Amino acid sequence: MWDSQSLVKLIEEKLQDYLFIVVSNREPYIHTLRGNEIVYHVPPSGLTVALDPVMRACGGIWIAHGSGNGDREAVDKANKVMVPPDDPKYTLKRLWLTPEQEERYYSGFSNEALWPLCHIVYTRPVFRELDWKMYKKVNALFADSILEEVKDKKAFVFIQDYHLSLVAKMLKEKSPNIITALFWHIPWPNPEAFRICPWQNEILEGLLANNLLGFHIRHHCNNFLETVSRAMDTFVDQVKSEVHYQGRKSLVSPFPISIDFERISMEAQAKEVNDEIGNLMKRFNLSGEEIIGIGIDRFDYTKGIPDRLRAIEKFLKNNPQYIGKFVFIQVGVSSRESIKAYKAINKEIDKLVEDINWKYSMGHRKPIICLRENFPQLSLLALRRMARFCIVSSLHDGMNLVAKEYVASRFDNEGVLILSRFTGAARELTDAVLINPYATDDFAEAIKFTLKMPLSEQKERMEKMRKVIQENNIYKWAADSITELVKFQFGA
Repeated sequence: MWDSQSLVKLIEEKLQDYLFIVVSNREPYIHTLRGNEIVYHVPPSGLTVALDPVMRACGGIWIAHGSGNGDREAVDKANKVMVPPDDPKYTLKRLWLTPEQEERYYSGFSNEALWPLCHIVYTRPVFRELDWKMYKKVNALFADSILEEVKDKKAFVFIQDYHLSLVAKMLKEKSPNIITALFWHIPWPNPEAFRICPWQNEILEGLLANNLLGFHIRHHCNNFLETVSRAMDTFVDQVKSEVHYQGRKSLVSPFPISIDFERISMEAQAKEVNDEIGNLMKRFNLSGEEIIGIGIDRFDYTKGIPDRLRAIEKFLKNNPQYIGKFVFIQVGVSSRESIKAYKAINKEIDKLVEDINWKYSMGHRKPIICLRENFPQLSLLALRRMARFCIVSSLHDGMNLVAKEYVASRFDNEGVLILSRFTGAARELTDAVLINPYATDDFAEAIKFTLKMPLSEQKERMEKMRKVIQENNIYKWAADSITELVKFQFGA
């Protein structure tokens, strides 16, 4: 079974004197100013949850956009800082973007064009020429920052996600011996969906500059291969899952991303978590008699939060005996609030919460507690421990690590995971209660089924899911990715 030590051993054996660089848009630690004090927090990001333990184990450099108002004060003259701040293990190098660059590259092309294009949730992508031009400029900034570190060294560069699809091509044009891999953290849609992108071929060319392309599941790999086959003059080897383009070969493979199972499971057992459970029970005015469910998400239109709320409303309407006994705690942070679709989803959520609480409150007890807060890890562990069930109702998701974190936290083998079939996690966690979030009546029945599930069945299901995640943890994901990556030879 893979752990941090076995990963370190693999890296020492395979990477040897190669420089290892991870590059992403979002940074793993954000520094902010609190008066005259610089403090830090971990952003709510599945990418950070997954990659930080890997970087702690193997060291190297993580290059990302510095977004905190205290980030510049925390770095040295080379824009670097050792992280984690309380136990330094690797180097975080920050680059800086102007407000216009952030608006057009990140909010614009990345999240109004590529994000809805890849998530089939009926939100129309917005394609603007100015956003695309800025996307290319910012990708070039990331490439230049990487090249500053590589110089004449041997290097493996592990690029993360849809924000940086052009970086590998830009690197190879200036330093063809750099070996690159890109992991695409979101779904890849079918060719008919992706072909509406006006710059489809440029994005595909950027991606095919990578030696290795990783997706969460085989279905997304197949979609990508079919997209390339239809759009480009390439040779696609379906058997080997390879694309040959302009004298280069790109391997396309599924690597289901995961979490540090052992760490989360151990942290969930700490006395501090029990104390925090008591604090949260007081804060929410809970007696301990209630049936508690949780949802932990960014407030994003792909997460199916309105569908979840409608299912809860239907459940309470059909099962009035639970009114006053049922509490669902929805926590998370708002994101991308400058984008019209995100403003709309937040308004819809607020309206649903207000309506449900007006209809189904009993005395001071409201069935929905909705909190837009960046909860610390201790509070999240406590919430997972408190909850009889956790709902993950994504309309389309590459993986969804919230599901895996809930399971990892339940060392007591209790609790039930209600999981959308449209997540990558549903391919692994088959002992969850699987739902179609669009089917409100069935979703409501799944909630009732969950609450009536015998403890023995809860334990059996949870034990099986925990075993799956324990065996397929984040260190195995990293080891599989690195093992494939080092197969490529410089100059090939």
